[in-house]
Amino acid sequence: MVVKSKTVYVCQNCGAKEPKWTGRCKVCGEWNSFVEEVEVTGKSRGNAVIGTPSSKALRLSEIKINADERMDTGDEELNRVLGGGMVPGSMILLGGEPGIGKSTLVLQFALHYRNGTVLYVSGEESISQIKMRAQRLGVDNDECLFLSGNSLEMVLEHARAIQPRLLIIDSIQTLATEAVDAIPGSLSQIRECTNTLLRFSKENTISTILIGHITKDGQLAGPKILEHMVDTVLHFEGDQQYMYRILRSMKNRFGSTSEIGIYEMLQSGLRQVTNPSELLLSNYDQELSGIAVSATIEGVRPILLEVQSLVSTAAYGVPQRSATGFDLRRLNMLLAVLEKRVGFKLATKDVFLNIAGGIRVSDPALDLAVVMAVLSSNIDVALPADTVFSGEVGLSGEIRAVSRIEQRISEAEKLGFKRIFVSMGNKRGLTRQNSRIEVQFVSKITDICRTLFR
Repeated sequence: MVVKSKTVYVCQNCGAKEPKWTGRCKVCGEWNSFVEEVEVTGKSRGNAVIGTPSSKALRLSEIKINADERMDTGDEELNRVLGGGMVPGSMILLGGEPGIGKSTLVLQFALHYRNGTVLYVSGEESISQIKMRAQRLGVDNDECLFLSGNSLEMVLEHARAIQPRLLIIDSIQTLATEAVDAIPGSLSQIRECTNTLLRFSKENTISTILIGHITKDGQLAGPKILEHMVDTVLHFEGDQQYMYRILRSMKNRFGSTSEIGIYEMLQSGLRQVTNPSELLLSNYDQELSGIAVSATIEGVRPILLEVQSLVSTAAYGVPQRSATGFDLRRLNMLLAVLEKRVGFKLATKDVFLNIAGGIRVSDPALDLAVVMAVLSSNIDVALPADTVFSGEVGLSGEIRAVSRIEQRISEAEKLGFKRIFVSMGNKRGLTRQNSRIEVQFVSKITDICRTLFR
């Protein structure tokens, strides 16, 4: 069969193809996203590898699992996110905004890795630039080898010769193979390079970490199939104006996706934060209105966060609503509940909300602390500094029960708080006795207001 090639234009956002260049994609609506690529057609399907003669279908009882246990990464936060360690032969995709610290995290992990040889391939930095960053981290590892280049064939040649336990690619968008006639970073290049690395990783039981770029919408750049091909997808996030970074698991075939790792960005690299509650709470001497502490859950880890609110008379015609680290639509819903069910007139007032530390939280148990911070600022009365709130607020003004209430209470007690307000619905499942913290059960927002705002 004659092999033919033709020129097509592929959308770098969704992968749609067009015979000629167009300004806007008809599928996803993205502007200026089409790139010219050469597509090879007419290949004989007879040459496709369907299976090996030795392949055999096995029963579940006949399958032998890998005897190797999970490898300790030397990073407790990373171990927690991966589900207890790194599985040999797994492929991990790490994404995040530019400058958030992805390369620093991976380089620090490579230098602390003590389970075998590491091959670190960078297509964005030279060898000398990598050494400058490594010297800033103050860590050395003779088992960590570095390579600079963007040729997939060169990477595989070195990997076959070295046979590392861990292969790091920084980043997959800079890698290119000669088998595809397209520029590095295009959909076809990313797809082919990832597929080749995946086969190489599984055949040789080499753990692989790929660093991926993200688009302006916060999605991983490249085809969506990229996230389906890998075993684990991690997202490194945080506000660059703050020092804290969060590592989230968006997909994990070998563990839970509810875990997070918290780091602190320092001049000497990333420091693991083992007890984030102590760092996220402000130590102020005098009582201030508009501040409430909430016991939240991130993954399986309880964290105490400080909610700050400012309510003031609107200086212009339309009141402003602003939220940092909290869903703005949920804030508007909570303000409507206070207006309708509790009787506080907030329709003509500006409301500003901030989660201290630059962390974004989606736990519904934060509702009660948000409501109390808004009410405290509205009447300019400070809440007791030794009090914690944890509960979801319903549309009728009721306080609904939240999960893992005992872990939340234990975290508040460990940090020296004297009282915590929780939903009456959590009373039935609570088994704690002889605790040093007072647990007050409430069913409505008005019950707390009568207790704190007499």
